Amino acid sequence: MTTLATTRFSVLDRSPVRQGHDGPRALRDTVDLARRIEALGFHRFWVSEHHSVPGIAGSAPTVLAAAVAAATTTIRVGTGGVMLPNHRPLVVAEQFGVLEALFPGRIDMGLGRSVGFTDGIRAALGRDKRDADDFPGQLAELLGYFTGGPSSHPGVHAHPAEGLRVPAFVLATGEGARVAAEAGLPLVIAPVRGEDAMLRAIDAYRADFRPSVAGARPYVVVSGTVTVAATAEEARLLLLPEAWATVRSRTRGAFPPLVPPESVPPVAEMTERERTLFEEAMRGRLYGTGEEVAAGLTGLLGRSGADEFLVTTSTYDRVALLDSYRRLAALVTPLPRPTRS
Repeated sequence: MTTLATTRFSVLDRSPVRQGHDGPRALRDTVDLARRIEALGFHRFWVSEHHSVPGIAGSAPTVLAAAVAAATTTIRVGTGGVMLPNHRPLVVAEQFGVLEALFPGRIDMGLGRSVGFTDGIRAALGRDKRDADDFPGQLAELLGYFTGGPSSHPGVHAHPAEGLRVPAFVLATGEGARVAAEAGLPLVIAPVRGEDAMLRAIDAYRADFRPSVAGARPYVVVSGTVTVAATAEEARLLLLPEAWATVRSRTRGAFPPLVPPESVPPVAEMTERERTLFEEAMRGRLYGTGEEVAAGLTGLLGRSGADEFLVTTSTYDRVALLDSYRRLAALVTPLPRPTRS
């Protein structure tokens, strides 16, 4: 039975830029947060990949992962994720090979199939939407560089990756759940299209799972936004900056730096479209007192049977965010951290 005590809890930080600060400060904040998250006993700390987004500084995840791993000692470090269609599999294998060589037994390779958000970004990356269609092939080529198996480029080897073991995870964007099942890899999934759709995808993943190695079994990481505070209203306030930034990104074309909660207009003062987008952005967020969040997480974990929960919270107030993570850590009993999963 899945419970808070039997579930691993991890953190993904997107390096949000906060109003009045800049990108370099956001990256330093991420490294500092990683140290604090490690001290709280969380299992992993992941960083993400976004390009040409004013409100997110995390554009080079393997570089940032190296900085995080160098600043910590025990927590697993990885990406949530590297968007494989944006890169050449050989280069990705080499980058993770270097990370694993420098920080053995601590590196995770989270991989997604999204391409740049706009035509301009895709052009700058030398990619187009169709590049995501070959994600299964790109994934197979990447994994092959680690095993030294047959390659689509004979005679090419990824050093120092070849022979190293870096756990790979597939982010469930689009066909990600099916790809994860067919590749026999762990699945990272969020209720982006609603919880029912997520649960159906998880069921299909488990049913179609093909072990990649002897003994491999389905492994599900559910991701989501969680805030814990002394009162439910305080916890809700922490969600407002990111929700409003999401509204701005949909109405003005770019995800902006996070603003303080008091700068977010009351729902009654939003336009009809802003109100609709804001409510959508707040939907599915889990927030409240420790008791309320524990009940919500227990229910979600029970319904999904998840092995792990990846917290993806962003907010303006770094002190309040860390307090939320402290309160969340107090709700769960971290399991011993294995070196290879």
